[in-house]
Amino acid sequence: MTQIKTITLLSASMTALIMIALVSVLLGQYPIDFVTLMGYIDFKLFGGSVNDTYALLDNIILQIRLPRILLAILIGASLASSGAAFQAMFVNPLVSPGILGVLAGAAFGAALGMLISEQWYIVQILAFIFGFIAVGLAVLIGSMVTNSRSTIMLVLGGVISGSLFTALLSVVKYVADPYSTLPAIVYWLMGSLTMADLHGVLLVSIPMLLGIFGMIMMGKYFDILSLGDEEAKALGINVAMVRAVAIVLATLTSSLSVVMAGMIGWVGLIIPHIIRMAVGPSHRLLMPLSAIVGAIFLLLADSVSRLAFSVEIPLGIITSLIGIPIFIIVLKNARAAWN
Repeated sequence: MTQIKTITLLSASMTALIMIALVSVLLGQYPIDFVTLMGYIDFKLFGGSVNDTYALLDNIILQIRLPRILLAILIGASLASSGAAFQAMFVNPLVSPGILGVLAGAAFGAALGMLISEQWYIVQILAFIFGFIAVGLAVLIGSMVTNSRSTIMLVLGGVISGSLFTALLSVVKYVADPYSTLPAIVYWLMGSLTMADLHGVLLVSIPMLLGIFGMIMMGKYFDILSLGDEEAKALGINVAMVRAVAIVLATLTSSLSVVMAGMIGWVGLIIPHIIRMAVGPSHRLLMPLSAIVGAIFLLLADSVSRLAFSVEIPLGIITSLIGIPIFIIVLKNARAAWN
C-alpha cells in the first residue's frame, strides 16, 4: 500500500473516531443537542455569563461522559494493539492479550484487593502488580524447558499461569462475603467504565499511550518476526530483545486496561483480524490502524451498553455478544489473511 493511501486511511479512521466520540458526548439519559454543546464549549473557552444549563453540562460532560469516552478510547486502543502485537510475536492468529495470563493475574489482584480493603486505589494497584506477576511466571515457566521452541513454551507457560490465577480467583470468590464483596467482584469481572473519573483517566493515559505508541513503532520488527526466528536473526534482529520489549509494553497496557475497567474480552482478538483482512499483513499499518479501530469498537460498544436498555449492561457482556459472531465470520478468511 502506498504512503498516500496509508496516510489517507489513517486520517479517515481518526476522523471517524473523533466524530463518534463527539456523538457519544451528545447521547445519554440526558441528551444534549449540538447547538447547546457548541455554546458550552464557547463558554468554557472564552467565558461568559454562567447559567444553570452550563452548570449542569459541567457535571454531565466533565464528570461523567468525557472521562468515560476517553477511557473507552484508551482501553480499546490498548487491547487491540496488544492483541496485534501478541499475534505478531507468536505468529498465531488465535492469541490475545490474555495469552500470558495477564488478564487472569490482574483479575485475581483486583478481587484480592476488594477482599482485603475498601480503598479503590488498593484494588487497582494489586491488579496491576499481579498482572505483571502472572506474565513473569509465564516467562519463568517457558524458560525452564530449553529443548523446545521458546514461543511454544511461552504460550504454555501463559496457559499454566492463567489457570493458576483463575483458580486463585475462585478461592477469593469462595471466601468473599456473599452479600457485599462477592457481588462487587462478579460485577467488576464483567467489565465496566462506570468508575471512570477524569483525574484517574489522565493519570493512566501517559503509560498507556507510551505503551501503544511503543508497539506501533515496533511494526517493522513485527514484520521481520513473522518470517520466523531464524530468518529474523539472519537479518540482524535480536529476537529475544524484541520479544521481551513487546511483552512488557503489551502487558503494561493490558494490565492498566484491567485496572481501570475490569475484564473486557474479544477486542484484542477480533480487531487485528479484521484489520489484517482489510489492509494486509504489514504491521507498519496494521498496528496503528488496529489501535484506532479498537478505540472505535469499544466506544460503540460502550454506547450500546449505556443506551440500549433502561439499565446499563456490563461492557464485557456487550463485547462478547458482538465479538463472537464477528469472530466466526472472520475465521472463514483468517488463513488467507495470514498467508
